[in-house]
Formats: sequence, structure tokens, C-alpha cells
Amino acid sequence: MSDAGGDWEQSSPERLYVITGGRSGSSAPATLDLVTLIVARSGPAPGMQPEHAAIIRICQAPLSVAEISAYLGLPVSVVTVLLSDLLAEDKVLARAPVQAAHLPDRALIEAVIDGLQKL
Repeated sequence: MSDAGGDWEQSSPERLYVITGGRSGSSAPATLDLVTLIVARSGPAPGMQPEHAAIIRICQAPLSVAEISAYLGLPVSVVTVLLSDLLAEDKVLARAPVQAAHLPDRALIEAVIDGLQKL
């Protein structure tokens, strides 16, 4: 039996629609992917949307978009919409994770090994 005034299911489409204001994509100029790191600039402000406040609370230390999605139990698509709001309001910072170091050319490594062996 469904109660119209009762609590929504945590992942119901209606709840997700309300959380995002009906938007389905990020309006952030920078693309947010699963490994983009997010960190809050300050604490949550009074009167903030609960999901925005939750993101700011958990992002006192850098977290990836995927981690935020997991902690909040929300789809990544919803989290990226919420993050784009917070980025537009300058409430959070986003940065790409540190790139893995590029290895030198294989020929260079072999030449160094060959040179060390001749010592």
C-alpha cells in the first residue's frame, strides 16, 4: 500500500527529479568524471539544500565524484548535477587527479641498463 504523504524510496525517480530540479546533466563548464577530486571551500550554509550540505560536509578532505556518489547513495549523474551547482556558487573546488608519471622510452631504459652492466 502506497501512502502519498509518506517517505519516498531513497532511489525513487521522483526523489531524484526533485533533488536535481528536473535537470539531467551538469551545467559545469569543466567536465566532471568519476575520478575528479572535489574539496569544500567552507562549511555548509544555513538553508542549503540537504544534499548540497551533505556534499560539503563530506568533502572537507578531497573525495572523488565516485566516492561522493557512494557515500550519499545517489547516482553519479545526480551527484554531477549537484556538484555543478556547488561549483557555480564557488562552494567547492574541482581538480583532476594527479596524472601517473610517464615512463621514459624503452630504448632509453635499455641503454641505461646496458651502461650500468658495463661498469
